[in-house]
Amino acid sequence: MAELARKGGHTLACAPDAERLLSSGELVGVWPEGFKGIGKPFSERYKLQRFGRGGFVAAALRTKTPIIPCSIVGAEEIYPIIGNAKLLARLLGAPYFPITPTFPWLGPLGLVPLPSKWIIEFGEPIRTDEFPEGAADDPMLVFDLTDQVRETIQQTLYRLLVARRSVFF
Repeated sequence: MAELARKGGHTLACAPDAERLLSSGELVGVWPEGFKGIGKPFSERYKLQRFGRGGFVAAALRTKTPIIPCSIVGAEEIYPIIGNAKLLARLLGAPYFPITPTFPWLGPLGLVPLPSKWIIEFGEPIRTDEFPEGAADDPMLVFDLTDQVRETIQQTLYRLLVARRSVFF
């Protein structure tokens, strides 16, 4: 899978790759919640998890690239996780083994995502070109910018959730 992903344009989640891509003008998508974000129980949907150590912010600061917050509503309903088979996950070497209303009960058919309407909103870019050289080495600045991005996305999610009429249309 890794070789196929690399051929498809995917890269490792590491600072050197991110900085190389950003420096060459590429658009880099980052999911800072990591695997914890997709493994949340249904009751915690749209409540953002911690954003790691801010590696995406440090890469943006080093390359003077703007950070564009992206909020997505609808994705967390396609596989509503109602449980986690921790023992099975450990045996498979996975971070979790989700139990949904349809999986594993319906076998492979349970892997078909439930239909949901998605709303995707891009926020105002957060500029990083105004910070001095070496700003990426300031842990408090990286933490503050990471928190600003997280809070921007969280508030946008709340606003979009209130405005949507239904999960399905």
